[in-house]
Amino acid sequence: MEEYVKLKMSLPQIPDIELVAVEGLERLAKHLGISEEKIGDARILVTEAVINALEHSGQKRPKVRVEFTMTKEKLVIFVRDYGKGFKPEEIEDPNIVEKLGSVNKRGWGLKLMKSMSDDFLIESNTNGTKITLTKHLI
Repeated sequence: MEEYVKLKMSLPQIPDIELVAVEGLERLAKHLGISEEKIGDARILVTEAVINALEHSGQKRPKVRVEFTMTKEKLVIFVRDYGKGFKPEEIEDPNIVEKLGSVNKRGWGLKLMKSMSDDFLIESNTNGTKITLTKHLI
């Protein structure tokens, strides 16, 4: 049976808390002997998912659940908030030309996660939003 490790955490909204999740990811990778180079994109995915969940949940005191399941070949990142939810199908991809000419350069999170992951699933309703990202490590 393939060795895997799993890490679960609940993160409150405090400055730079996404770095706690990234540190956990790095420790799991080190335990399995996965090079830092192979988890580079995963660091960005985790950072984006955690920041998005905390920022857009709509809660006064948001908390985000983060889970990693990692083998030497694959990482599954699960991020869940308990906010108001949204309709993912109504979110348009950002237009790079418009963004570059705009004061607001933000709004790239979902597009970035979709493009950098090997599999992307988002589920959202009035009980919150769940994002599941898969990243192949081989």
